[in-house]
Amino acid sequence: MKIAQAIFATIALGSLSFGAISAELLSKEDFKQHQDQYVKVGSITTSGETSPSDAKEELSKKADALGGQFYVVTSADTDNKIHGTADVYNKK
Repeated sequence: MKIAQAIFATIALGSLSFGAISAELLSKEDFKQHQDQYVKVGSITTSGETSPSDAKEELSKKADALGGQFYVVTSADTDNKIHGTADVYNKK
C-alpha cells in the first residue's frame, strides 16, 4: 500500500495536465484542510490500468463524467495492474 501511495503522491506532484475543464486531483492533506469547502458528488473506480498516469487520466475522466471539479484518491493497489478508487467533489 505504501508503494501505491508513493506512486499517487508522485503523480499529484507531477506536472501532467489534462485540460482546463478536467477534474483536479487533490491530495488527502489538501482536502482535509479545506473539506468544509467541498460537497461530495460521487465515487469512482479504475482498474486494469498499466501505468500511474493512465490511472490518473482515467479517474479524471470519470470525475468529469460525474460533473466533478476535484477528486481525492481513497485507495490504490498495484497488484500486476493499477486499481484505484476516488471520491469526487465540487466546491460549495
